[in-house]
Amino acid sequence: MRDVVVIGAGISGASVARELAKFKLDAVVLERENDVSNGSTKANSAIVHAGYDAKEGTLMGKYNALGNAMFDKLSQELDVPFKRCGSLVLAFSEEEREHLADLMERGRKNNIPQMRIIEKDEIKRIEPNVNDEVVAALLAETAGIVGPWELTAAMLENAVENGVDLELNQDVVDIEKIEGGYRVLTKSGHFDAKIVINAAGVYADKIHNMIAAPTYKITPRRGQYFVMDKTQGELVDRVIFQCPSKLGKGVLVTPTVHGNLLLGPDAEDLEDKEDISTTGEQLAFVRNNATRSIEGIQFRESIRNFAGLRAQADRDDFIVEEAADAPGFIDVGGIKSPGLTSAPAIGVDVAKMVAEKLDAQVNEEFNPERKQVVFMELSPEEKAEIIKRDPNYGRIICRCENITEGEIVDSIHRKVGATTVDGVKKRCRPGMGRCQGGFCGPRVQEIIARELDMTLEDVVLDAKDSYILTGTTK
Repeated sequence: MRDVVVIGAGISGASVARELAKFKLDAVVLERENDVSNGSTKANSAIVHAGYDAKEGTLMGKYNALGNAMFDKLSQELDVPFKRCGSLVLAFSEEEREHLADLMERGRKNNIPQMRIIEKDEIKRIEPNVNDEVVAALLAETAGIVGPWELTAAMLENAVENGVDLELNQDVVDIEKIEGGYRVLTKSGHFDAKIVINAAGVYADKIHNMIAAPTYKITPRRGQYFVMDKTQGELVDRVIFQCPSKLGKGVLVTPTVHGNLLLGPDAEDLEDKEDISTTGEQLAFVRNNATRSIEGIQFRESIRNFAGLRAQADRDDFIVEEAADAPGFIDVGGIKSPGLTSAPAIGVDVAKMVAEKLDAQVNEEFNPERKQVVFMELSPEEKAEIIKRDPNYGRIICRCENITEGEIVDSIHRKVGATTVDGVKKRCRPGMGRCQGGFCGPRVQEIIARELDMTLEDVVLDAKDSYILTGTTK
């Protein structure tokens, strides 16, 4: 029997797994998909929130503040892209200005530093493309942007390097109480453990109800986005919000850590936990609201639309607790925004809960470091040296993002390596540029097939059934 089973390999499960690796525990992460970071984590706004929005006394408020402060060290240890660019919440009327004051006071109660309300002249000086109708804004200097897929994969890779196991394609179908713990049954087998951690995203309520009485419901809240080409990436330097509503923080305009511009999301509650389709009506809503914030967005420079699902709990707060009627079953549910920001801090607390319950000792051999080569960030001398060691780094595969074959091969052979075209894309970015894989996609597919000794037909785009090729033509 293992010590811990973690269900879910998104940012929450990854954060928990890495913190568990800091203790002497036998832990395994189960993921229903064929790769990590394939749920809500794959399709979010990539924002590290400052923490002024959450209500005082909530878990959201607590973990947002704690998590935000962890990102500098975390990004350095794991070698993932992160930038503290700051954020603005825009007010377009005197009534909205009053709401800025409320957010400022809420942030003060949450111990959020470096906040102030600024006037139109300063807003236009630091962000000249903001709509001229702006009246005031809340400036939060500690907000930032991060690569969410890179962070999740790096956390799990680091966890695996430190002894945690990862099992993909393990769709949990039931959980049973057994002597000393639980039996987690999947479509292909079972895993016994003393403690189960439920980090299943939009399916967290379904997993909870397999072993405990229902105590919360998760509604998938769909949000749709525009990804803009790098020609639009310099329109703003900071994350630009509008005054939030009961459905969320509204449509934002934000730079990305890789130089693009991201617009979205809308907010649409659904019943279907799999529906990540995009619609013309809601994309038009995003477009109209984004241009209310920033003038001059050129939508002909849009290179991608996508949708993601947020786990909206009926409690309207994070759920981080042991089930009352299932000792040793710990929920990490309802992790919507600011979930990405909060996840590292949630992981710390959950791992401490587990360690205390099992009287686990600290793993003195834990290595927090994980490194990855980004070829274009190297000096000319470093590039020459790495090409000398491995000629694959001398061949550019993705011309839009300047990604080398060496980086792609490396992403495949890491501890939590890519096996799909999108898996490579999430780890080192081929296909993320203007042509969206139109040129490099077939080459990436060939490299995956070669490195993993697969046929081209067996290489999928993303999910298990997302075939690219079915056979030869004449």
